Amino acid sequence: MIPFSDLTEQQILALAISSEDDDARTYMAFANQLHEDFPASAHVFFDMAEEEHEHRRMLQELYRKKFGDFIPLIRRADIAGFIKQTPIWRTKNMGLETMRKRAEVMELEAYRFYKTSAEKSTDPDIKKLLTELAEAEKEHESLAGKLGEKHLNADAKLEESDAKKRLFLLQVIQPGLLGLMDGSVSTLAPLFAAAFATHSTWDTFLVGSAASIGAGISMGFAEALSDDGELTGRGHPLIRGTSAGVMTTIGGLGHTLPYLISDFWTATIVAVFIVFIELWAISWIRYKYMDTPFLRAAFQIAVGGFIVFAAGILIGNA
Repeated sequence: MIPFSDLTEQQILALAISSEDDDARTYMAFANQLHEDFPASAHVFFDMAEEEHEHRRMLQELYRKKFGDFIPLIRRADIAGFIKQTPIWRTKNMGLETMRKRAEVMELEAYRFYKTSAEKSTDPDIKKLLTELAEAEKEHESLAGKLGEKHLNADAKLEESDAKKRLFLLQVIQPGLLGLMDGSVSTLAPLFAAAFATHSTWDTFLVGSAASIGAGISMGFAEALSDDGELTGRGHPLIRGTSAGVMTTIGGLGHTLPYLISDFWTATIVAVFIVFIELWAISWIRYKYMDTPFLRAAFQIAVGGFIVFAAGILIGNA
């Protein structure tokens, strides 16, 4: 992925054009899903899609004026720092409130993108348009309020503070949770392989500790290098990397610490019990924060965890 700081003004405009198109398609998908049961809310999303189409038209006009007719396809998925959202076509039975929450996050992310891009730009015309679009995105809470007055009651209006909280959750909390999940699962194989190969609790503890710390260092570097925080406002990469690394290490140490118990079978039974607790916790985290149905999350984690766990035992007994 390319850091946002490496983009030229031409590439920023191309990215903005594709982003506006993606957002418009998302709002149209929301409107299509809601038009039968919630026609008023569907109209809100239709109007928001029209706003995005207008923004795209303005961007295209300026792009052609500055750089010609060919517009390269640059998407948010190509640039470090943007939220990784599940594509709408892969999302089933998304409720109205979930749609509104996602729309809030989209608008706040767009505001930050245009604001940062305007500050980065040196061309007066580009800076002017990006600043105008940043203000337009910032006013989308007001737009949503106006649309709400037009189509919805006051209780349906979007709250900017709630959007910031959700954006913080997606961009800051979730990486730490992913680190915890990664550390809990990835260290199962080396830990139990060492346990059944040596039947030594101390040697197993050393291997588990090394695997946990190694996974933490790897995850920490991966998170720190994934985003410099300039675009997303997620904070200094060193802080985020440290947080992700620490959570990954904690995830691995949970089932490693029982091997401080001197009796091998007692330590192993306690470790296995902790593994079951960790897998349940991971399933709940995916259900709570990643919009995954609990039974599906539990099945996926249980199968994956069991495979890694069994691989460790088989290798240890080889």
